[in-house]
Amino acid sequence: MTTSAERVPAAPAAYARRPRVVIVGSGFGGLFAAQRLRKADVDITLIGKTSHHLFQPLLYQVATGILSEGEIAPATREILRRQENVRVLMGEVTDIDLAARTVTSTILGRTTVHPYDELIVAAGAGQSYFGNDRFAEFAPGMKSVDDALELRGRIFGAFELAELATDQAEIDRLMTFVVVGAGPTGVEMAGQIAELAHRTLKRDFRSIDPRTARIVLLDAAPYVLPSFGERLGGRARRQLNDIGVEVQLGAMVTDVDADGLDIKDADGQVRRINAATKIWAAGVQASPLGRMLGEQSGAEVDRAGRVSVLPDLTLPGHPEVHVVGDMMSLDKLPGVAQVAIQGGRYAADQIIRRLAGKEPKGPFHYFDKGSMATISRFSAVADIGKFKFSGFIAWVMWLVVHLFYIVGFKSRITTVLHWAVSFLGRGRSQRVATQQQVFGRLALENAGPDFEASKTGGLQDQPVQGDLTGRESA
Repeated sequence: MTTSAERVPAAPAAYARRPRVVIVGSGFGGLFAAQRLRKADVDITLIGKTSHHLFQPLLYQVATGILSEGEIAPATREILRRQENVRVLMGEVTDIDLAARTVTSTILGRTTVHPYDELIVAAGAGQSYFGNDRFAEFAPGMKSVDDALELRGRIFGAFELAELATDQAEIDRLMTFVVVGAGPTGVEMAGQIAELAHRTLKRDFRSIDPRTARIVLLDAAPYVLPSFGERLGGRARRQLNDIGVEVQLGAMVTDVDADGLDIKDADGQVRRINAATKIWAAGVQASPLGRMLGEQSGAEVDRAGRVSVLPDLTLPGHPEVHVVGDMMSLDKLPGVAQVAIQGGRYAADQIIRRLAGKEPKGPFHYFDKGSMATISRFSAVADIGKFKFSGFIAWVMWLVVHLFYIVGFKSRITTVLHWAVSFLGRGRSQRVATQQQVFGRLALENAGPDFEASKTGGLQDQPVQGDLTGRESA
């Protein structure tokens, strides 16, 4: 019987004959870096915590039944199947040793060590509860497919339970939806729940009227969409009010439980909102790998766990280590997809130049292509340089931009079809919700970390005492 500390060879011997590039993360930064290296004379190992590339900006549409998870999360292997210099591996990176130049990943009791010559760390970020991690039990975030499916189950399940309830106070609790965080994710989520209640479900029930559902958007900030500026934020707030979303600003969440939330207003008054469904969209925390890299390199790490990088996106004293996307801290760049995409491509170009013996490029410069957020059907806001748009024009721009960045022709076609069903009609094609979606996360957490490995049967072969295949292992 093998142990969790077993070391498994990371790559065939052929890979060791060329420079080895390890990419941590299959999000925007990691995927676009790998694609940029498609013609490079290197061997790439891309390690992803999941087997898919997630188009995170559309997670809220999975949660509200517009799109299926497959349309925004194509398999990473399928995307890179024609790129022969890439090896895609699934696993969670648990250690990076800068001195030994190795990356260690684990999955279901199997530990693998990957040596590298060049390293791109693009592990992204998770949800931040600002030190109140207990809130996660009752208010899921919006960072993964699992999160979106759980929220879909909670949202649709709340209406189903309300149809069964006979006590009006319980019906009111079940039909109150609170979204914490008035950034783009929170605004889009609140808007789509309102659309769901007021249009999609309005004729589907007999004992309740979904149109009486209460949708509340909370934020401690004074504005909606603070990164868009007061002008666009004000427009977004008015549009949210028009579709039935209660916007409550200057409201800080102090506690969350199964039945609702405790809120502290700007004047110090504490009040409570009873709500069965709570959604957390307020803040992010970089991967723990950022702190690990900071401790080994001496780079500063901020409160959000982002590691400070040099202007060329490398770590101090380690020109072979590139940190991109949500994990890096540089010039107060925002944690958005375009920063990760441009950073990933820039890091790949630097690697190509280094391996060719050329002088490195100048410092990384981010080209801001603007920000967009949908409010509801046919309504959005867009901030593009000096230009500010809202309403239908902004919505059309949002539609085109998001279609452009969805990976895969098939996904674009099915996405357009599902958008047509949802935006032109009242239907939503992905309304399946199960108890497993709702309770699976909590059940796994309660079962403990050894549960998954035990249920797969674990590794049954004997520990490797030497490399009998001729492959090289770290």
